Amino acid sequence: MPVIKLDNSFIKQNLICPDGKRRIEFCCQETKGLFVEVRFNSQGSGTYYLRYKNSHGKTCTFKIGLTADIKLADARAKAKQLRSSISLGSDPKSDLIKRKQVPTLASFMTEQYMPFAQQHKRTWSNDLQMFSLHLDKHFGHLRLTDIKRSSVQTFHTNLRESGLSSATADHYIKLLRRVLNHAVDSEVIDSNPLARLKLFNEDNQLERYLSDDELSRLLHVLKHDENRMVSNIILFLLSTGARLGEALTATWENIDIEHKTWRVTASVSKSKRMRAIPLNKIGISVLEAVDTRSQFEHVFINTKTGNPYKCIKKTWSRIRDEVGLVKFRLHDLRHNYASMLVNSGRSLYEVQHILGHSDPKVTMRYAHLNTETLHDAVDAASEKITAASKVAEIAPEPPQTVLRLVASGKN
Repeated sequence: MPVIKLDNSFIKQNLICPDGKRRIEFCCQETKGLFVEVRFNSQGSGTYYLRYKNSHGKTCTFKIGLTADIKLADARAKAKQLRSSISLGSDPKSDLIKRKQVPTLASFMTEQYMPFAQQHKRTWSNDLQMFSLHLDKHFGHLRLTDIKRSSVQTFHTNLRESGLSSATADHYIKLLRRVLNHAVDSEVIDSNPLARLKLFNEDNQLERYLSDDELSRLLHVLKHDENRMVSNIILFLLSTGARLGEALTATWENIDIEHKTWRVTASVSKSKRMRAIPLNKIGISVLEAVDTRSQFEHVFINTKTGNPYKCIKKTWSRIRDEVGLVKFRLHDLRHNYASMLVNSGRSLYEVQHILGHSDPKVTMRYAHLNTETLHDAVDAASEKITAASKVAEIAPEPPQTVLRLVASGKN
């Protein structure tokens, strides 16, 4: 191991492995631990290494890079940086081995996150689809420790600029952050670089409410449409405020006609908690009209197949077009049910529990709907004041002595 003064001239002209040797090391006089290794089968080029002792006193070597790729000055700077970190207890070679053991995002998704999500999320298929659409292409090949906050922020911005909505772009970041959180919980990585990464947080809540005329037209079509079962499903959604998935999976076992209650099990409920939905007269009439209790387990059955409905989108689209509803979704029936409750004077607390919201903030979106009701309330005070004012105009003026006594506070 000859110790020499490494310079650019030596690197260019003297990287020769002598005959009869497989390799040779040229150690740097100026930078402790830095050397260039030249092998017999790569004459004229070599590899920069740093030789050091780890915390256990064992001599180790760490590859810095090829002489063809890295300048000597850069190799010196890297060697000094590594020695500084070693003095603080770091071990470059051990750290590199650990980094290589960290899985790529793609392999972690397949082997660890998705099996976990399938057990804990009903919408796990959405995660898989989002990963396949964008995340795999940009980050799938990277090890989890190589996913940088800055690159994710750029990805986030580019998603919106590509035409996706701000909310959709946020969903991708939330998924990636959720995956990395699971990696932290699984002790695969030490920390999540995306913690507190700023999202767009654009309010994209779509709420479309029926006018009285639209509601009348919808009820008329539902009453006369040839597809009676789907019409009853739609009316049931409007009269209970239930989610479509809850209605399509409803079973007679969980319907209590006598007590006017429908029990939604935790496996179906979005909040993962069992809840009871009170049934009104319209809801009861729908259950009586479908008449499937004696033959089937589920309430709403496709009479052509004998199976529960999985989707009613096609029939709903036809009915919606016939009614003339623009940009009105099935889920908007739930919003309309809430609006009817609020505008009839029911409290947001009652609405929260009827709709099954686990967070009262979700119910607060309906707070503005009771404006008309509140106006009626304040108008009552206005009428009271107006009536009193009219009485005051016709009332005789009190004697001056009485006015003096009132002003002085004497009885």
